[in-house]
Amino acid sequence: MRLLLDTSVFLQFIAGSDRLGGKARALMGDFDNALVLSVASLWEMAIKTSIGKLELLKEFDSLIPEKLEENEIEVLPIRLAHLSQMMKLPFHHRDPFDRLIIAQSIAEDLPLIARDGVFKKYPVEIFPVDTDSGDAPDEYSGTLPPK
Repeated sequence: MRLLLDTSVFLQFIAGSDRLGGKARALMGDFDNALVLSVASLWEMAIKTSIGKLELLKEFDSLIPEKLEENEIEVLPIRLAHLSQMMKLPFHHRDPFDRLIIAQSIAEDLPLIARDGVFKKYPVEIFPVDTDSGDAPDEYSGTLPPK
């Protein structure tokens, strides 16, 4: 099955964070599942890194491509169908990145692994992160064994 990762889940996954619950980690570590990351997540991380809201222990330009390749994560581009779907969403949530990820989940029929409880208000299949619901750590540098 293909699984769409929320931005914070992706960051915790590549860091090997123990804040990512066992169920979510098992789904992401199952070689029968394909991991997908929205280009919206990459855009969000680039913006947050450039304004100092996200600190990476390696340069974005080297860390992110390395982790995408190492973990065989497919990057999902933004398509017109995603934007059309986003325009139909109710405004339970105003974060533009999350709204686009939700729209992509719906349009592509991709289950979403997410921590953000507001995602549950939308018609998406969610595999929740099953640990505490705090924000992601500020620094990401961990590595996972390559697939």
